[in-house]
Amino acid sequence: MSSQIIQDKHLGEQYIRVEHPSGLTMLLYPMPGFSTTYAMFSTQYGSVDTCFQAKEGGEQIRVPEGIAHYLEHKMFESEDGDAFDRYAKTGAAANAFTSFDKTCYLFTCSGKFQESLEILLDCVTHPYFTEQTIAKEQGIIGQEIKMYDDSPDWRLITGLFECLYHSHPIRSDIAGTVESIAQITPEMLYDSCRAFYAPDNMVLAAAGDTTMERVLAACARHGLMEPRSTERVQRLWTPEPMTLVTTETTLKMPVSKPCFGLGFKEEPLPEGDLRTEALYDLILCCIVGGMSPLYRRLYDEGLVNPGFGGEVLRVDGCCCILFTGESDAPDAVKQMLLDEIARIRAAGVDREIFTLCKNEKYGQLIENLENVEDSASQMADFALSGQTVAQQITMLAGLTAEDADAALQHILCTDRMATMYIQPDGTAPQAGEDEEDDE
Repeated sequence: MSSQIIQDKHLGEQYIRVEHPSGLTMLLYPMPGFSTTYAMFSTQYGSVDTCFQAKEGGEQIRVPEGIAHYLEHKMFESEDGDAFDRYAKTGAAANAFTSFDKTCYLFTCSGKFQESLEILLDCVTHPYFTEQTIAKEQGIIGQEIKMYDDSPDWRLITGLFECLYHSHPIRSDIAGTVESIAQITPEMLYDSCRAFYAPDNMVLAAAGDTTMERVLAACARHGLMEPRSTERVQRLWTPEPMTLVTTETTLKMPVSKPCFGLGFKEEPLPEGDLRTEALYDLILCCIVGGMSPLYRRLYDEGLVNPGFGGEVLRVDGCCCILFTGESDAPDAVKQMLLDEIARIRAAGVDREIFTLCKNEKYGQLIENLENVEDSASQMADFALSGQTVAQQITMLAGLTAEDADAALQHILCTDRMATMYIQPDGTAPQAGEDEEDDE
């Protein structure tokens, strides 16, 4: 077992990282004197992991869409009852979430950290599934799926994915469909647990007033320190062409103002390439960030609201850049955005704005170390990608405006761009519309 204290020279902060022979990575950011402690147990298992091999040369396993999210719900159940009832006795606030490429279980407590950690580890390491418990959950998750279907923001994003990608599972909703979750069996859930809930695919991060010795002892009691096979699960992908499914699609929903999105399909990034991802993020900040000339102009002219912006989304086998927002003149905003991209590509990014954006990102990393939730989450996220917070800060410091200029020559190309519109269907109240006074 290797243990190291990682210190960032820029911040003067340090945290403890332990790599156990079982494959489990454990991280602790000591914050003595803090009234709360936070823990997060994360696995590299998300909605895109629908086809895999548990071991090299083994049987190919294909599971229904939405199974990672379904599994997240069921991990809180055991033969002895619901984990939330157990958390209530310790006073901890617990939750979990599933994204495209990870599932995270977490809790915050102001006392009884050890007891709460035992509950968290017990949930994740001792799954319990039956036909009856699975059937019960289908109705609950079905309602969650409907909630997503009714969300214009979510429909905008998923609509862009459907335009950009032919076969990559990013096309599918994280929660799946009512039809897909109806196919889930206990055997499928156990297969997924064995493949993805293995120590070498997981990170346990904690921040607050506790010690690594306490974390290690809890992990040992739950079998997480036992020697395991070094063979990791193999994710299987259908090759994705760089062509688009379609360049434009329109949907009508009960919204008061039109919503729009532009999606650019980019070459997938190598595993662990956080540098390029951070560079793309800085470029977006220069184009549509709060300090950019374009954002100020659009906002001052009333063409967008504060929710307008861009983001980089990358998972294994997929990378895209999305711009989304609301506007009464979406086509005008789209053209102004494309003109600005072309201008910056020709002239280069503004050096002052690039420095301001870089300092802002740097400040966010520092700010995340000031509370237990963000510091633990940040450590876990970088660890899942094979990096430390210190490495991320050093990498960010090394990015230059010249790097951005070079990247702009091959990203945000209109021949790999799709547009998604959500138009009002006439059933939603119009913005600013006053309700009639009761007489």
